[in-house]
Amino acid sequence: MFSLEGYDYFLGFLLLSSAVPILALVTNKLVSPSSKAGETQLTYESGMEPIGGAWIQFNIRYYMFALVFVIFDVETVFLYPWAVSFHRLGLLAFIEALIFIAILVVALAYAWRKGALEWS
Repeated sequence: MFSLEGYDYFLGFLLLSSAVPILALVTNKLVSPSSKAGETQLTYESGMEPIGGAWIQFNIRYYMFALVFVIFDVETVFLYPWAVSFHRLGLLAFIEALIFIAILVVALAYAWRKGALEWS
């Protein structure tokens, strides 16, 4: 039988991380009310009575601004572990990080040129 030694904790983590969302969905299905009529179908916003329809068209600039924010937020997630272990990684990792940052600078310049950062 093929067995990978040392991956027991990883397998346990994988099983547990797969079971949590499934358990949450099953619990939601069992606990939630089953009535689909009347007040449960209305849109609820901050305790106020709904006025008009729930489908409102938003300007694409809001989505573009949020997307640029998420991209540079993810950049921080990637660069933080690199910065913590910078002294152990060596010159090649430094060059790779510079290439990564250069790609992000090009993306920022493109977004700036297209007006994705304008909030008007």
